[in-house]
Amino acid sequence: MLKKIVMTTTSALLMGLSAQAMSAVELTMYYPISVGGPLTDVVDGMISDFQAENPEIKVKAVYSGNYDETRVRALSALRAGESVQLSVLGALDTHDLVDQGLVEAFSDVATDDQSKAWLNSFYPALMANGTLDGKVWGIPFQRSTIVMFYNKDMFREAGLNPDQPPKTRAEMVEAAKKLTTDKRYGLMIPSTGYPYWMFQALALQNGHQLMNEEGTQVYFNDPKAVEALQFFQDLAQTHKVSPAGTIEWGTLRQAFVQGQTAMMWHTTGNLTAVKNEAPFEFGVAMLPANETAGSPTGGGNFYLFKGASDEQKAAAVEFVRWMTAPERAAKWSMATGYVGVSPAAYETQALQDYAKTFPQATVARDQLAVASPEFATYETARVRELLSNAVQSALTQSKTPQAALDEAQAAADRLLRPFN
Repeated sequence: MLKKIVMTTTSALLMGLSAQAMSAVELTMYYPISVGGPLTDVVDGMISDFQAENPEIKVKAVYSGNYDETRVRALSALRAGESVQLSVLGALDTHDLVDQGLVEAFSDVATDDQSKAWLNSFYPALMANGTLDGKVWGIPFQRSTIVMFYNKDMFREAGLNPDQPPKTRAEMVEAAKKLTTDKRYGLMIPSTGYPYWMFQALALQNGHQLMNEEGTQVYFNDPKAVEALQFFQDLAQTHKVSPAGTIEWGTLRQAFVQGQTAMMWHTTGNLTAVKNEAPFEFGVAMLPANETAGSPTGGGNFYLFKGASDEQKAAAVEFVRWMTAPERAAKWSMATGYVGVSPAAYETQALQDYAKTFPQATVARDQLAVASPEFATYETARVRELLSNAVQSALTQSKTPQAALDEAQAAADRLLRPFN
């Protein structure tokens, strides 16, 4: 077994590490869970399987809350001098992690031909948020797009074809009107937790990206963005198909499975939980288009922190490669609903068989063809908060969409000025 580890660890080959050096490597990894279901058990099970195959590498996985909580905990531990080598953090955190000098580029550590092939094996849409300045900093793991879940029984009851979900925004509104009753809403889109993400989807469907590729400028108050936020507000205020005010991210899945809404937008990472909980037949569809189809990607990447020893870097690469191998990516996708991060994952027999009996499992993957990188800039957390606050202030009618986005644009411009 020891010989196997040395032979399969790319960085170990490059650095000439001995088997003795690899014999007692310990890694600490922080990770988040932001969807339903017992996913900590899934992660723990995968790590147990890894350690059974690789007893020379010990991985301590620390569940740390949602993405924001995990970022705070992992970086606090790192800055306090604790031994932390890996974390799953938001794919949108790359700019700040690199700017603050906290992470190593995987492409600097894993440089042999086999590793280069591994780095090129992922879906390009999922690599976009983790690639900066020509280097790969984040490896896709629990990655997602936003999809539309819909209750097929309610579609039938309303005289709608359960096998033909709305393909355009106008069709979605018309369907939502037919689906809305005094006991349920036709549509719910969450606006707490990650309101910027749902808003980005609406902007993308207007053919508008909210930031530049370099993460140094934002375009919040462009007319297409203002129209997107106006539409978001109109779902409740004009069309009366959605609750007024904000809709909770954390409880929306329960609202859907309990029949409080006929359609919902949510991360595909909730797919398996909905499958296990819904007492009705449900469908999953790509997000309806407006000027164009589109969804942002989302979710988390593996990041390698600076300060790790050569042995730990080698072990970390070995671990991340194992976790993202096609058979594990397929297993993770089936257990959660997250996207299998490589085309090879969908070529595994397990995922092919699963998709035959549960075709909803491939919708998020198919949507990658029209997906864009998740909203990310320098000063990501602060800029993102400005946008989320603007979205919520419009939905609660404390500000008009134009005023809310004008204010967010001005504040974001100030934060990003040092980077321009």
